[in-house]
Amino acid sequence: MSAREQIATLEEGMGRAIVGQRDVIRRLIIGLLANGNLLVEGLPGLAKTRAIKALAKNLEADFSRIQFTPDLLPADVTGTDMLYRDEQKSEFRFHPGPIFANIVLADEINRAPAKVQSALLEAMEERQVTVAGKTHKMPPLFMVMATQNPIEQEGTYPLPEAQMDRFLMHVLITYPPVEDEVQVIELVRSEEIAAAKRESEASAEGNAAEPRQPADVIPQQAVFDARREIAAIHVSDAMARYMADLVEASRHPAKLSEELARWIEIGASPRGSIALDKAGRTNAWLEGRDYVDPQDIHAVIHDCLRHRLGLSFEAQGEGISADRVIDTLLNVVALP
Repeated sequence: MSAREQIATLEEGMGRAIVGQRDVIRRLIIGLLANGNLLVEGLPGLAKTRAIKALAKNLEADFSRIQFTPDLLPADVTGTDMLYRDEQKSEFRFHPGPIFANIVLADEINRAPAKVQSALLEAMEERQVTVAGKTHKMPPLFMVMATQNPIEQEGTYPLPEAQMDRFLMHVLITYPPVEDEVQVIELVRSEEIAAAKRESEASAEGNAAEPRQPADVIPQQAVFDARREIAAIHVSDAMARYMADLVEASRHPAKLSEELARWIEIGASPRGSIALDKAGRTNAWLEGRDYVDPQDIHAVIHDCLRHRLGLSFEAQGEGISADRVIDTLLNVVALP
């Protein structure tokens, strides 16, 4: 199979495990292929963790989950040097932490203090971890997917803007339609029946029940092949200028709109332009095109910029969301 067919199979496999969140699945695939890190936010029970686990389950990849808590230490994430002794000598050896995996789920990242949150920064940006003066490389396929809960702010540590900027996309998960929720009930029920059957069979044989792996596990090479094809997607000068104009408009909103000038306090950084380019090319590839057009930018701009805009107190007081600000940017910036 071609890389596109394998990635389509991966997306289909995730869709069987998650009902009513097709947009979220597409965003996770875009983050994987664009070699970026994702921040996934939503209310409890909306399948944030399940979506990320479904990606790791259907891909040939090592999966690691870190539950962030207030008492977590940086070494609990990165690993540490440990003393090993035998009859002849003693030496320190590096014991890797859970960050050393292909897909890392940083669950409820805003529940850990800043020191622990910053332990992820080097791994996310440089694809390496430095412990006791020694640098340890991450695997070629490496991706951090962090989740956070927008409610229950007591006992949480909001991510600073500089750390938010390290995420390629900020994905929001909302409630599914009632029709999809019926399918969710049926899906969970069928999974319970299948699990009970495996446990019964394992008990009869005297073995521990193990969940079955999907039949079509996608190899890592498919991701690398897809990335190579995405790198060759054509981006015209006009489209590159359009992406830069959108980001520039967020920095100097008074030139285009009085409303934007009231709403935006801090514009997007150059990482915003880079994110639009990466995610836009990936979206074009997934849609089967070898060039980027405005609809690719419009498909990913909210996820790429919503966490990079600093809204004014006036905007927050009026209940203006970052998505509404981005919609206004799209209306005032001319298409190429």
